[in-house]
Amino acid sequence: MDSNEQTKLFSEFPPVTTGTWEEKIMADLKGGDYDKKLVWKTDEGFSVKPYYRSEDLAGLEYLNALPGKKPYVRGLRTLNNEWLIRQNIDTTDVHEANMVARDAILKGAGAVGLKATELTTHKQLSELLDGISFHKTAIDFISAKSYPLTLEFLIYELKHRGGRGEKMKGSLNFDPISYLLLHGDFYIGWDHDLEEAEYLLSIVREKLPEFKVITINGHYFQNAGSSLVQEIAFSLASACEYLASLTARGASVDEVAPYIQFSLGIGPNYFMEIAKLRAVRVLWTRMVEQFQAKREESFRLFIHATTALWNKSIYDPYVNMLRTTTEGMSAALGNADSVTINPFDISFRESDEISRRIARNQQLVLKEESYLDKIVDPGAGSYYIENLTHSMAHHAWEMFKDIETRGGMIACIKTGYIQDEIERSRNQKVMDIAQRKLIMLGTNQYPNPLETMADMIQPVAEVQHPVSSTYKKLTPFRISAGFEEIRLATERFVKQGNKRPAVFLFTMGNLAMLRARAGFAANFFGCAGYEIIDNQGFATVDEGMASALSSRAEIVVICSSDEDYPQIVPEIAGKLKQSERAIRIVVAGFPKALIEQFKSAGVDDFIHVRSNLLETLSDFQNKLGIK
Repeated sequence: MDSNEQTKLFSEFPPVTTGTWEEKIMADLKGGDYDKKLVWKTDEGFSVKPYYRSEDLAGLEYLNALPGKKPYVRGLRTLNNEWLIRQNIDTTDVHEANMVARDAILKGAGAVGLKATELTTHKQLSELLDGISFHKTAIDFISAKSYPLTLEFLIYELKHRGGRGEKMKGSLNFDPISYLLLHGDFYIGWDHDLEEAEYLLSIVREKLPEFKVITINGHYFQNAGSSLVQEIAFSLASACEYLASLTARGASVDEVAPYIQFSLGIGPNYFMEIAKLRAVRVLWTRMVEQFQAKREESFRLFIHATTALWNKSIYDPYVNMLRTTTEGMSAALGNADSVTINPFDISFRESDEISRRIARNQQLVLKEESYLDKIVDPGAGSYYIENLTHSMAHHAWEMFKDIETRGGMIACIKTGYIQDEIERSRNQKVMDIAQRKLIMLGTNQYPNPLETMADMIQPVAEVQHPVSSTYKKLTPFRISAGFEEIRLATERFVKQGNKRPAVFLFTMGNLAMLRARAGFAANFFGCAGYEIIDNQGFATVDEGMASALSSRAEIVVICSSDEDYPQIVPEIAGKLKQSERAIRIVVAGFPKALIEQFKSAGVDDFIHVRSNLLETLSDFQNKLGIK
């Protein structure tokens, strides 16, 4: 195409100004509130516009940064996006863990997460790592009885094999601040923890320069209910606490920062999670600059991403595969350096070979079939992602500065500030799922009422710690737990020989409305595991009455239109109340002007889009005698 043709082509498509777009939007809204209808108010504390344009990139200082260059918003890699696939292995049995690890490596894992809580001798560690190449596989110790002892065993094993540690990759999950949060006190004391950190750092600086020894476990914050901005801010504050304390004891920042890694959770908020990983790198660079770092390695933050646990369900567990797939995509597109996709069944049993294989293969599909490993920073230049990155970085930095003015991370943990802020965010999430503002398929929307899971749940042996603690603890949670308790109670009730509660949908009147409200009611009570008896629609009240009474249902839900309700509800309710059986009568909808009249006629409850689903179902359980 010559220049004249190009000029002619583009002259036919003149640029559209933002003002023109806004005029069109306002016309389509027909007087509707722009902010309420189109602007997303995020849990992170900022607003997201319905669209972004090139002008929205003005003022973003890191836009000209190249991959592999400060502030590393575009990641550490320059040729591709080849992240490490890490498989975490839950068992502490040395021989079983070795077998599972070798199988995972053979089938695509580039890193393994191992538990060393039972290791007391070098022989045990040697058996754990038997057949695993230190040069091809990253070794991450996700727990240990003693991290210094484990590291000493590792160095001895390396020497025993006649190898050198310059290129060996891996990490220790040494994080005393997370221990303080999870257990309400230090293991021994902060000074002791710092001495241990100094010892670990002295070893890796000399013998394992690519090894990370301090892990900032940001995923604990998210799995306890934090917002993503809180996860960033609290992770930075933890890292700053380590840097400040260790440099105050004589170390330089360049002797500490290169050996710190972040382990962050990746939840369901797809684009926000991509932006979060990018924002973390920007803020890490900014923070390390304040410590006057000189080595480039100090700025090159290694980020491990692991799929979140808080949003995984017991019921309809295969949906967890869909959740972890999008989370794995967020991690990859956000330029994580290594990624763990947790098995879909992690919330209710010890994962088996099949679930581990699926989790590993999800990442292999993202690489080998989706080619997400071929493009360096595929999100770069996206108006939306760049603005999300900027917004998250800005708000997280303000929160981080607030923590520092309060005395730093440990001081804020001791006062309970961190725990209280996370609890506030968590309570909002719980309210959102109860009111179905937050949807979990198979749990609070579109459940399979016939599914049973009680026999699938395996008790998990957990290390017991003292109940009492000096400081408030951070408690992990799963947001679906309240609904699952109701479903499991229904299952136990039936297994004890009781009849499964049934809900009869008394459909009548306007066809479109009765079907819509029948679907709503079926979803509503299906979340408790009740039997749903649907109907196509009755021509008369007497016809519906006969069917309802013969069904032996404990709950009858009247499903029709608001216009039909004044005629049919009093008659249906009156006749049902005259029957010998105790039937709970429910109206699908909330005809505000008729509520008291319908209650007087015998209606017990109303279910509608503003109902607190969790509270309402709990109330029905109590009334039906299901404990």
